[in-house]
Amino acid sequence: MFKRIQNIFSIPELRNRILFTLGMLAVYRIGCHVPIPGINGDVLAEFFQKSEGTLLGMVSAFTGGALARMTVFALGIMPYISASIILQLLGVVFEPVERLSKEGEQGRKTITKWTRYGTIILSVVQGTGIAVGLQSMTVGQAPVVSHPGLGFILLTVITLTSGTAFIMWVGEQITERGIGNGISLIIFAGIIANMPAALFNTLRLANTGALSPAKLIFLLLVVVGTVWAIVFMELAQRRLPIHYAKRVVGMRNYGGQKSHLPLKINMSGVIPPIFASSIIMFPATVANLIDIPWVQTAAGWMAPGNLVYYIFYVAFIIFFCYFYTAVTFNPVDVADNVKKQGGYIPGIRPGKATSDYIDTVLGRLTFAGAAYVSIVCVLPTLLITGLNVPFFFGGTSLLIVVGVGLDTASQVEAHLISRSYEGFMKGVTLRGRHG
Repeated sequence: MFKRIQNIFSIPELRNRILFTLGMLAVYRIGCHVPIPGINGDVLAEFFQKSEGTLLGMVSAFTGGALARMTVFALGIMPYISASIILQLLGVVFEPVERLSKEGEQGRKTITKWTRYGTIILSVVQGTGIAVGLQSMTVGQAPVVSHPGLGFILLTVITLTSGTAFIMWVGEQITERGIGNGISLIIFAGIIANMPAALFNTLRLANTGALSPAKLIFLLLVVVGTVWAIVFMELAQRRLPIHYAKRVVGMRNYGGQKSHLPLKINMSGVIPPIFASSIIMFPATVANLIDIPWVQTAAGWMAPGNLVYYIFYVAFIIFFCYFYTAVTFNPVDVADNVKKQGGYIPGIRPGKATSDYIDTVLGRLTFAGAAYVSIVCVLPTLLITGLNVPFFFGGTSLLIVVGVGLDTASQVEAHLISRSYEGFMKGVTLRGRHG
């Protein structure tokens, strides 16, 4: 293993890419500690302590605590992700966007430009909502904003929008000049930043006797088992065999080759649990801001540990797994491309029969992937509420961390193999994530 790590830094290009990535992530983490002017940090921290288990707590975890500290990067990269998802959905229902997505590099640049504009618009809207909301927040008699007014709103909106635009630029620079996907690595860095505190809290509970040795061992086994299951399922594929007919051109034979169409079990990635968490935590978030009896009742039903919470959470995950897979993968287009290249699936007629067969296989794989994602996301909550075990690593966070780690390791391995070095993971073929 040490020899393989040494090989990484033996390649100047790879070494520079890794150092550049680490440097940009360091800049991002520094910005996560620069607060917005006019905020009472102590009152804000007390408010967010009461917001654990709500949408605010989840977003704060994805931003590495930047939202809880209300820093210049408080919005994080979420507006960019939202804008990207909106453009992907428009590519399905809006013909001009669909046409651009099929125009190659030039179309991709146009969609990227629209995504940037959408990110700025969403940042302004969200920043305005946060600024207005901050002015109305109080803990006891202490206000969060010392000097509310139009000036504070304008300053906050400009600061938050500029911070999101800078993070977007950092992510694009990492993707272009660094290693791995820049946007994913920014979310990865935000989650990883919270893990040392989670480990410290776990060890503190173990030292004080609040966490028994048996529960600590059980917790470690669950963490290792969950990570192993994520790695196994993220790398798992169903390979549909593709045969190509022989063609005779002059004195030479072409085709007659065998290939395969890889279909991942989890085609949708981490999008379903993120969307499901946002929807399921909405009542609890609203309940923190509005004191209305029926809202408080709905928030109680949707609290972790309640049967209604688990039913709706799993239902939303399954729905978004199917929905996002249908948006990002079109069996009809895949079947047409295979037919145009002279390929076919053995025992299946080209054309509509092939697309129907791929759609059937994909539906079964999506169900398995949805079940796997649901188990990974629900298990930590069950540990917290059902067994009274302090589990500080959310299932969605583990999915993101492990998935991004696999993607980055696969790119490092590709650089090593291209320079005739031994792969980073011996005996394992890493593949990048899709969806």
